[in-house]
Amino acid sequence: MGLTERFRRPTGFRQTLASGFLLAGTAITVGTALLFEHVGGYIPCALCLEQRIPYYLSIPIALIAFVAAAGRAPAVLTRALLLAIGLIMLYSLYLGVFHSGVEWGFWPGPADCGQVGGSDLMGGDLLATIDAIRPPSCDEAAGRFLGLSFAGWNAVASALFAAVALRSAVAKADRFA
Repeated sequence: MGLTERFRRPTGFRQTLASGFLLAGTAITVGTALLFEHVGGYIPCALCLEQRIPYYLSIPIALIAFVAAAGRAPAVLTRALLLAIGLIMLYSLYLGVFHSGVEWGFWPGPADCGQVGGSDLMGGDLLATIDAIRPPSCDEAAGRFLGLSFAGWNAVASALFAAVALRSAVAKADRFA
């Protein structure tokens, strides 16, 4: 069965569940990164900020996919949205692996790794605040949990989200709901 035939098959519970999982998962993942930045005080490097972009794109697409799947919109729309999320998350996986490789010293990072914003420059003494901010380098992991940095965990999450999205984009529909 070709890809076009698979995209024309009806959607069902599997696609609704997958799009809901992707919506919640991508929102929680980027929300956690934002919490580490704004509450935990971690200043993101340039690659960290770039890794958030696929999530910012995937969240509204997952919301539309969820509404489309739950509302029984045309199957091709739901499946195309899930495919788009899968492709975006594959790019996010690439970014996470690349950043992890930079942190481990496997390859050099971009030249602008030390140039990052993200601090509150409006409060108090502006010049003192600018002087106190030291943007992190992309080759220094802010911390590791179970041997993986934030970039490594992003790669794991992106691989999971890509697999769920791509699998559900071509999977048969379950008629449980």
